[in-house]
Amino acid sequence: MQTGIRTLIPEQDIQRRVRELGEQISRDYAGQELVLVGVLKGCFLFMADLCRHIDLPLACDFLGVSSYGDRTSTSGVVRITSDLTRPVEGQHLLVVEDIVDTGLTMQYLLENLGSRKPRSIKICSLLEKPSRAVVKVPIDYLGFTIEDVFVVGYGLDFQGRFRNLRYLGVLGESGR
Repeated sequence: MQTGIRTLIPEQDIQRRVRELGEQISRDYAGQELVLVGVLKGCFLFMADLCRHIDLPLACDFLGVSSYGDRTSTSGVVRITSDLTRPVEGQHLLVVEDIVDTGLTMQYLLENLGSRKPRSIKICSLLEKPSRAVVKVPIDYLGFTIEDVFVVGYGLDFQGRFRNLRYLGVLGESGR
């Protein structure tokens, strides 16, 4: 365990919940093809584990977005830093996100992806911070609801660090 980081959600709880989400998604989309759209960079570990638990024909693509920079709170300004590599018209999309807090980034992504005429769009988020919500977005598949704390690990970072932790932790002052 890293110094200055308090464990919030241990690895075994994360893996159990990711398996459950994959099984639920497999049931809900049975007989259909699915495109997972990962929101980089924080989703990469979650999405890798999630897709291995989805028993369907699927494709994976990624969008790079930024709204945090090097800060611990969102700026509210969303920038697309990397776009999808293929058209998604007529496809069932599942947006895979690490965390939904204000909802502003996800609202922007839903509008952006909706303009590309997919058959459907749903959201799968590892974490949600409802106390920070500015806009409410529909999270169809949710891993965990957390309080208003800054979390790192399992793909989430602070200034590019801590993504490799196998658990989700709360960053303390000594970790910065």
